[in-house]
Amino acid sequence: MGSTLRIMSLRQLAVNGVHMGAVIYGKPQHPPLVLLHGFTGSALSWSPLFAPLSSYNVKLIALDMLGHGQSDTPSDPARYAMEHCQEDILEALRQLDVQPETAILLGYSMGGRIALYSAFSGFFRALILESASPGLADSEARLQRRTSDEALAKRIEREGIPAFVDYWEKQPLFKSQQRLPEEERDAIHQQRMDNQATGLANSLRGVGTGSQPVLHAHLGELDLPALLLTGELDGKFCAIAQQMQQNLPRASWHIIPGAGHAIHLEQPERFVAQVGNFCTQVLS
Repeated sequence: MGSTLRIMSLRQLAVNGVHMGAVIYGKPQHPPLVLLHGFTGSALSWSPLFAPLSSYNVKLIALDMLGHGQSDTPSDPARYAMEHCQEDILEALRQLDVQPETAILLGYSMGGRIALYSAFSGFFRALILESASPGLADSEARLQRRTSDEALAKRIEREGIPAFVDYWEKQPLFKSQQRLPEEERDAIHQQRMDNQATGLANSLRGVGTGSQPVLHAHLGELDLPALLLTGELDGKFCAIAQQMQQNLPRASWHIIPGAGHAIHLEQPERFVAQVGNFCTQVLS
């Protein structure tokens, strides 16, 4: 098969003592767009967007965060912490022959929080954040969130994945996804069901919003092109993005009509256009 063909390959990489799942799609010679999924997602969550995104002359590298997809599910919650996420991502990309300052990093929700932290490594050329945050600035709010995340982690371990997924899909944050076609909702549901209780519980403990490093005071140091995307129905994250835009030196912010938290699922064509045009501008 020639190098001009867009082909998908699934890999499992040995990084820093764990295995990390990766999906690669696109022409090998194109610059990379690295994709980080949200909580309960996986690298393959992005698969409906692979073909349209790759038409913007980028090669897609979607990674499974620890506890998700084809990645390992360590028993120690500390192994899931943000600094380890960054180390794993950078090592995985080195193994895939990605050179510094060539890749654009895109993260959604949990993946967006990981992407923002990882962008401070200096490895990436640009950053795209979908429905993401720099953490909780208030110490009391962080404590409350860690407490609620620990309670949810114990619930996952106690009741199992089916009961948790049923609970999770009823969260107000995902209400707008009920408008998706039944076939799409079923596919998302099945992908969530493929997770393991240990992986999701420890992901909450290790890299939950209450546990992540607080980055508000450091945003002014992140001198690289950044695109912030939020859905118009997701008021909480629109407010967060507005604040981040004011502090990031080179950020633009776009609100996507008709979308809630998961823009790439609810308005995929608009999402692809925003991401693709940004990549074109950065790489030109």
